[in-house]
Amino acid sequence: MCNENQTDVKEFLLLGFPSLYNIKYYLFSLVLFLYISIINVNVLFIILVKISAQLKLPMYFFLQNLALADIFLTTNVIPKMLQIVFWDVVSIPFFECMAQFYFHSVAGIVECFLLSVMSYDRYLAICFPLHYFVIMDFKFQLQLAICSWFLAFLVMIFEMFFIWDLQFCGFNTIDFFFCDFAPLLELSSSDITTVVLEDFIFSIPVIISPFIFIISTYFCIVRSIMGISTTTGKKKAFSTCTSHLTVVCICFGSIIAIYVSPSGKKTFSMNKIFSLLYTVVTPLLNPIIYSLKNQEIRKTIRKRLNQLRQILRND
Repeated sequence: MCNENQTDVKEFLLLGFPSLYNIKYYLFSLVLFLYISIINVNVLFIILVKISAQLKLPMYFFLQNLALADIFLTTNVIPKMLQIVFWDVVSIPFFECMAQFYFHSVAGIVECFLLSVMSYDRYLAICFPLHYFVIMDFKFQLQLAICSWFLAFLVMIFEMFFIWDLQFCGFNTIDFFFCDFAPLLELSSSDITTVVLEDFIFSIPVIISPFIFIISTYFCIVRSIMGISTTTGKKKAFSTCTSHLTVVCICFGSIIAIYVSPSGKKTFSMNKIFSLLYTVVTPLLNPIIYSLKNQEIRKTIRKRLNQLRQILRND
């Protein structure tokens, strides 16, 4: 409980990037450009998969969900970030701050689950090619995607019970650009031991287990690929996994850098940079990586562009 000289915090002040205020207009323009690019690229990717018969495969269905999670993640954080960059300091009501933390965490958990599902998809495709389409039918795809979203929302509901019990008294300035776990703990006047322990326990099923699962599936995938007799066959099998592995490294690398690093002022400042990369750069890179590394997507894009040119010429 807050003492007599302190009051319960009703709103927080987000500082954002105080050291960059001398270039805030350039930063605002850059972040706005990246946000528009993220929305456009991911929406176009979703539409491209939806309208293209060549991309009616389980992997692309899961990629659609990954693109949707990226849109969900950035839309939850970047609009408020743009306000902070432009106005230097922005207030955010307590309940809105909690909601931002909740939905940001949900989007991150969904990505971890979806990347695990995609690794299982690659495992079936390479290790059990004859049974792949029988096992990974549309009903099973839909169940895996729905479970990924549902479990993410459910896990965070339980975690919010612990976050909600934290007391925030007097000081209400968050030296960050959105309401994240570590900045909230730094500001809380409560004993955070239980919350930190609970967060670690919850990280096991949502971060650690998916990562171990991905490593395990790729161990089986590599072992299966090494059993292929031809070099061409091995290259073709590996090429179907490179995009997913790249995205896994970026996603889990960012999460580990942000949430598994030790506390401290220097590290806390670095977390801003890693969080900025995770919320702004990664959602833009994901569809681009798959588009550049995937031959089927490149062919589909070229086909659609040629169709568009034909339409423009006829007009």
